[in-house]
Amino acid sequence: MAEKYTVEELNKLDKKSLMLLVLSMQDQLTQMNENLEKLIEQVHIANQQRFGRHTETLEAISGQLSLFNEAEALSEETVREPEIEEVLPVIQKKKKQRGKRDADLSGLPEERILHSVSPEKLCELYGEGNYKRMPDETYKRLRYEPASYTVEIHTVEVYVGTDGLHQDEFIRGDRPKDLLRNSIVTPSLEAAIINGKYVNSIPLYRIEQEFQRNGVNISRQNMANWTILCAQKYFQPVYDRMKEELFCYHVTQCDETPVEVIHDGRPAGTKSYMWVHRSGEYYKDKPIVLYEYQKTRHHDHPEQYYKDFKGVLVTDGLSQYHLIEKNLDGLINANCWAHCRRSFSDAVKAMKDRELAKQSIAYQALVRISAIYKLDESLKTLTPEERLRERQENVKPLVEEYFTWVKKVLSEQLPKGETAKGLKYSINQEKQLKVFLTDGEVPIDNSASERSIRTFCIGKKNWVLIDSIRGAKASAVIYSISETAKLNNLSTYNYFCYLLTELPKAVDKDGNIEHDTLESLMPWSAELPEKCRRPRR
Repeated sequence: MAEKYTVEELNKLDKKSLMLLVLSMQDQLTQMNENLEKLIEQVHIANQQRFGRHTETLEAISGQLSLFNEAEALSEETVREPEIEEVLPVIQKKKKQRGKRDADLSGLPEERILHSVSPEKLCELYGEGNYKRMPDETYKRLRYEPASYTVEIHTVEVYVGTDGLHQDEFIRGDRPKDLLRNSIVTPSLEAAIINGKYVNSIPLYRIEQEFQRNGVNISRQNMANWTILCAQKYFQPVYDRMKEELFCYHVTQCDETPVEVIHDGRPAGTKSYMWVHRSGEYYKDKPIVLYEYQKTRHHDHPEQYYKDFKGVLVTDGLSQYHLIEKNLDGLINANCWAHCRRSFSDAVKAMKDRELAKQSIAYQALVRISAIYKLDESLKTLTPEERLRERQENVKPLVEEYFTWVKKVLSEQLPKGETAKGLKYSINQEKQLKVFLTDGEVPIDNSASERSIRTFCIGKKNWVLIDSIRGAKASAVIYSISETAKLNNLSTYNYFCYLLTELPKAVDKDGNIEHDTLESLMPWSAELPEKCRRPRR
C-alpha cells in the first residue's frame, strides 16, 4: 500500500521528492486505468458468454454488431409509420411436402393392422354378391411403448444316471453365461443403464427414480457396480483394439476437460482431467473417439499415450503438446485456428460501439482469419492430395499475409486485453498453425475433438463429479465406445446390448478374445446385425 502523507509532511518535502511522488502516482493511476479497462472487458465477455450467442465466426459476430445501439440510432432518424398490412402480413400457407411422412418413418419396424368389414355387414347393406372390393385406404401412425420389465425364470433340467455304469453321474442342460456372476442384470438392462447415463447424460439417481416409478427397485450403487464391472471385464478389450486402430491413422486430434473425482486420495475440489483422443476429422470410414482419465494435466500423460504414434497430432496451444512434439520422434504438433480467433472474437463482442468495433485490430484479425477459413472450407470434399495443392496455391498466401500483418501491428503498437492475447497466441503458435498447409489430411482446427468431448461435458453438468478412480476409468472406456458408435452410425442401445450378449461368450478366463471374434464386434464391423445400425433416412 502506498505511503500516506499529511499536508504538513508534503510541505516539508523538497522539489525532487515531490517530483518522484507525482511520477509514482502517475504510474499507479495508469496501471489502475489499464486494470479497469481489462476488468470492464472481462465483464462484457462474461455477460456475452452467458447471455449471447456462442459463436466465433465473422458473419455471426458482424450480425451481432449490427444490433449494437440499434434503438438509439433509429430514434434519431425520421421513420415512416408502417401500414397494418406491413406489420401483420398475410401468412402464405406452406405447401405440404409429399412423401415426407413416409421418409420420416422409413427404417422403423412396421406392424400391419387390418380394419376389415365383415361379410355379414356387407350383405346387410348391399345384398348377397352385390359388392366388390376397391383399393384399400392406408394411413400411418407411430406407436410408442414405454419400458417394460420381464423377470426371466431360467429352469435348468438335471438328470442322474441310475445304472451301475453312470450311477450318481449328473448332467445338466446347457445354460447361457451370466453377464455377471450371481447378478440379476441382463444385457438389455445394463445397456439401458449405459444408454441413459453415457448417451443421454442422465444421472444414476434419476435412472433409479425412473425404475421406482415403474415398480422396479434397483439402487444407483448396484447400477454403478454393474457398469464398472462390465467396463473392466468386457469393454476394455474393445477399447484396446480401438486404440490400436487409432494409431494406424496419420492424423489424430486431442483435447481435455476438467472433472472432479471424490475419492482419489487428494483434497476435495482438486481437478482431475478427462482427455479425448480421436481420429482426424477427414477420416470418415472408421472414425474413432477414445477417452482417457488422468489425475493431472501434466505433459507426461499425452506423451505416454502417444509414445508409439507417428504422425500429426492436432491440439490447442497448450505447452504440454509442444513438449511431447519435442520429446517424441515422429510426432508433429499442429495447432487450432479456432483457438487463434477466439480471443479476437471475445474482444469484438465486448465492444459496445459497433463502429469502433469494426475499426478495431481484433475485427481486422477476424476478417483475415475468416478469409482463410472460407477458402479452406471449400476444399473439404477434395482428396488429401487435391486439398494440399489448393492450400499451397491459394490458402498459404493468405496465411503468410496474416502473420506479416500481426508482426507489423505488434511492432507499431501495444494492444491490450483479449486483442493482445490473440496476437501473442498467433506469434507463439505460428509454426504449429502452419502445419495444415503442408498436409492435406490435417484439419484447420481442433473443433472435431471439442465436439467429441461435448457429451461428457453435458453429462458432468448433470452429475457434477465422479465418485472414484475406478468409476472415472470405467466412464472413459464406455464414453469411448458410445461416441465411436455414434460416429459409425450405430444405435447405441442396440450396440451395447449386442456387445453384452456376445462378449461373455467370447471372453476367456484370462480376459482375452480371439482376434477375428473381436474384429467382428467393432463399431465399424460389417458383420454387426442390422438392428445395431441406425435406420437410414
